[in-house]
Amino acid sequence: MSIDPAPASPTGGGTPEATSDGVTAATEVGRRTLARRAAVASLVGTAVEWYDYFIFGTASALVFGKLFFPGNSPVIGTLSAFAVFGVGFFARPVGGIVFGHLGDKIGRKAALVTTLLMMGTATFIIGLLPTTETIGLWAPILLVLCRLVQGLGVGGEWGGASLVAVEFAPAGKRGAYGSFPQVGNAVGLVLSTGIFAWVSTLPEEQLMSWGWRVPFLLSAVLIAAGMIIRLKLTETPAFQAAQQSVEAEQDAKEKLPLAEVLRRFRRPLLLAMGMRVGEVFAGYIILTIGLTYATTYTELPKTEVLLAGTVAAILAVFGYYIAGACSDRFGRRAVFMFGAVAGLVLIFPFFAVLDLNSVPLMFLIYVGMYTVSVGPMYGVEPAFFSELFGTKVRYTGVSLAAQLPSVLIGFWPAASTALLVATDGRPWPVAAVTAGFMLIGLICAWRAPETNRLDIETAGGTSDQHALPISRERS
Repeated sequence: MSIDPAPASPTGGGTPEATSDGVTAATEVGRRTLARRAAVASLVGTAVEWYDYFIFGTASALVFGKLFFPGNSPVIGTLSAFAVFGVGFFARPVGGIVFGHLGDKIGRKAALVTTLLMMGTATFIIGLLPTTETIGLWAPILLVLCRLVQGLGVGGEWGGASLVAVEFAPAGKRGAYGSFPQVGNAVGLVLSTGIFAWVSTLPEEQLMSWGWRVPFLLSAVLIAAGMIIRLKLTETPAFQAAQQSVEAEQDAKEKLPLAEVLRRFRRPLLLAMGMRVGEVFAGYIILTIGLTYATTYTELPKTEVLLAGTVAAILAVFGYYIAGACSDRFGRRAVFMFGAVAGLVLIFPFFAVLDLNSVPLMFLIYVGMYTVSVGPMYGVEPAFFSELFGTKVRYTGVSLAAQLPSVLIGFWPAASTALLVATDGRPWPVAAVTAGFMLIGLICAWRAPETNRLDIETAGGTSDQHALPISRERS
């Protein structure tokens, strides 16, 4: 028999007083159990989804250019593959809107199960696709279609996983619990880069014939595990409370979450989008751009570069949690701003170190950039963004904040590759653009309200009279 979670205290903190019959204590134990289960479900599901997403990015850098866009120079083939990689980013805002609406109106669980199924199916099919040599033009067309489905799934995944972890979290620990989806991201990166590092050791002929398919086909096992865990989820206390409020206000049922976000939460949305842009531009230096630069313009071994990304992601598993926990104590803004400043300091040395062709130094800069810069920014985003929006529109608001910048970000891997080609492999323009967007993220974090002391059920406002003041609240 399941135990209903205890309602949050009005202040969002404190421990309920124990009663003589122990009911309150039992309820509190049940709530913490649900919180841990939700955090694990967010971590595992997000790991699976991002594993699917990252193997596409890695394959774009290493094999897709030759298999699906043959006849071109290696650089042009990589550009074409990255263009397909970017297609998924254009689908992500649509996925954020669709699944944000589903998650705000029907429930977080239904949205999360659907996104996981979409991602898994598309990824498995990619592993079965014939190449251009076999079916001609249909090969890249089918690859694009699968990428679109991936983008739609990811667009709705991150927001829902973040909310499940944050809305179930015990009082005063939303940053720590909210970091679990980000830890899942790092786990997905470890799995994807690790498996590709392994298959990249195969002879070139075997890698191109069947080796590249292995990471995609293995996703079926991971998806099955993720589905089992997510199907056991219950709805969050904050969502249940919001639904009860909606049932009492019949006119609220007619309101579209998207319209409400654009009408009442424009400032929080813009600030969160700015922070997201700064973080993602820093992150993709590690995920794709560094790999492309190192394997094309330096003498660093491809397998060693992939391994460096794997090591950095392993350490990020701990770094994300530490960042989230620190934000509970020191504030979301301070932790995010620390990461942005660190990124501005490290971005130019990052490429300078790669140019040295030193494997140990390459490992050092990869780990430094990912754990000291990307980690603090990315680790606090679930709690920070969730606290900027009211419960009734939170899934939509968080998803839009994370996914609308994808339209811009989707150009970046291909654009950075083109910029490297245009400058004969000089990385400084790429570093300068990345630094510019990290500066935007820093400014937006500085302008955002501090939210770590707000109660999650009233953070951002759960009714019209509470929605607007969020931009002025500071603790």
